[in-house]
Amino acid sequence: MLGRVISARRRYLALPLVAVLFAAVSCSSSEDVAVPSPKGEAARHCRALHKELPRTVNGLERRTAEPVSDFTAIWGDPAVKLRCGVPKPGVLMYGSEHYNPNPDAAEVNGVRWLFEKQDDGYRFTTVLRKVYVEVTVPGKYAPEVDVLIDLAGAVKKTVPQGV
Repeated sequence: MLGRVISARRRYLALPLVAVLFAAVSCSSSEDVAVPSPKGEAARHCRALHKELPRTVNGLERRTAEPVSDFTAIWGDPAVKLRCGVPKPGVLMYGSEHYNPNPDAAEVNGVRWLFEKQDDGYRFTTVLRKVYVEVTVPGKYAPEVDVLIDLAGAVKKTVPQGV
């Protein structure tokens, strides 16, 4: 009888521990993303973009980026990362050590993107828009360009063309 009472107590004491573990696991679903610091008009465009971003891209569910910001968003695990208001890519800056007068770029659903191969996947950055929007896609999601199909509408709607 005493063994049953002790066993029951262990089960009841274990419940709070299980709840804490589940909370820790659910909190770890966020991912650190470096937050850009756009100002003025650029910040307004980025906030508008943030409100229009889809819940899913290429079938990947949106998650919470850390720190929470109107200038970042993530989907999936490993994360597809979007950052709005990033600086002009070095590959586009004359005089930069990375400058390329003919960088790889293509239009996806009305938005022109610069393609840069990374160690794991690609980084895509909008060009010919008032604000640079960067999307980093891990190689796991090849063809990586597919996520841009779901993001193009929000970018086109909120970030005007221009340089």
